[in-house]
Amino acid sequence: MATRESNEQTGGTGRRALLGAAVLGASGSVLALGGTARAAGARHGGRGLKSLPVPTIVGHRGASGYRPEHTLGAYQLALDMGADIVEAGDLVPTRDGHLVCRHEPEIGGTTDVADHPEFAGRRTTKTLDGASVTGWFTEDFTLAELKRLRAVERIPANRPHNTLYNGRWEIPTFEEVLRWQDEQTRRRGKQVWIYPELKHPTYFRGLGLDLEERVAELLRRHGKDDKNAPVILQSFEPTSVERLNKLVDNPLVVLLSGATTRPWDFVETGDPRTVADLVTRRGLREIAGYAQGIGPTLDLVIPRDAAGRLTEPTTLVRDAHRAGLILHPYTLRNENPFLPADFREGTDPDAYGDVFGAYRTYFATGIDGVFTDNPDTGLLAREEFVNG
Repeated sequence: MATRESNEQTGGTGRRALLGAAVLGASGSVLALGGTARAAGARHGGRGLKSLPVPTIVGHRGASGYRPEHTLGAYQLALDMGADIVEAGDLVPTRDGHLVCRHEPEIGGTTDVADHPEFAGRRTTKTLDGASVTGWFTEDFTLAELKRLRAVERIPANRPHNTLYNGRWEIPTFEEVLRWQDEQTRRRGKQVWIYPELKHPTYFRGLGLDLEERVAELLRRHGKDDKNAPVILQSFEPTSVERLNKLVDNPLVVLLSGATTRPWDFVETGDPRTVADLVTRRGLREIAGYAQGIGPTLDLVIPRDAAGRLTEPTTLVRDAHRAGLILHPYTLRNENPFLPADFREGTDPDAYGDVFGAYRTYFATGIDGVFTDNPDTGLLAREEFVNG
């Protein structure tokens, strides 16, 4: 295992020291990097994806290691920490056709909906991508009704400190995010990037709530639908990304889950291919025909053994680059349970492990960036990796 860094993360003092160091080093700007890092901040209409630093640090659902995810508070903190891109929006629709930002359409674990007796009758069980899910679903609420709810921490067992912020923010709409992006770009004097994901597009298409057309219409309305627009679109369903490719010119990314899984659109159409087929050279060349990148799970880059320890890297990075695709794997988190066993320290589910060692290992594979719940940690890890 890599040498332990000097950031002890088992208590609040370590977290505050790490956060403070990142904000001092990266508040409102990209850290000064040598090596292969590229300068950021190109204006809309400039160099597009090529303007981003490499490795790119993507704030996963904002700075969700410190604030309830998919809130303007989490997005804002990610920018304040210096994230290159903010994953502002896992997009799901309301009953009246608005797009809102939630990790899943089921919102029982990410909002205070259970505390609203007027919505008790909305609790139901649905089949979502083949799985039975019980709770409250965005498509059963109007936007006005959802705006009465407030966001809460999704994984309080791992992030009890985040529960301090429960109830402080409402559910943002995608249009509000686009306006926030413009406001932040003006205030900071540099282009702010976002990386929304279309959630369960086949499921919602079956309900008459097509996501791709709604996303495309909003991007056109806000002038953010060209190839250099600072909005990267992603989905786990390849056919959804193909549909987007016909509607907008934005950079597009196909998300990839475990090797043995099948994208739900493939299941629905009878396509027998799995993710393992998509990450072959042939599969990657096909993806390159309609997308600019892939977002694989980190286990597709370096698999883990039965004990959860990292094994040898696959050829995915090399093969994707040969196909002309960038790779932004997901998701690095500081807490022990989410790290490979090689980098866990102790058994406390809220304690930090040797996450800097994990970053070094993944960066060394040549990935173009990474999604992280802790952008401050990612920026410090990048600085160390690039500058040595």
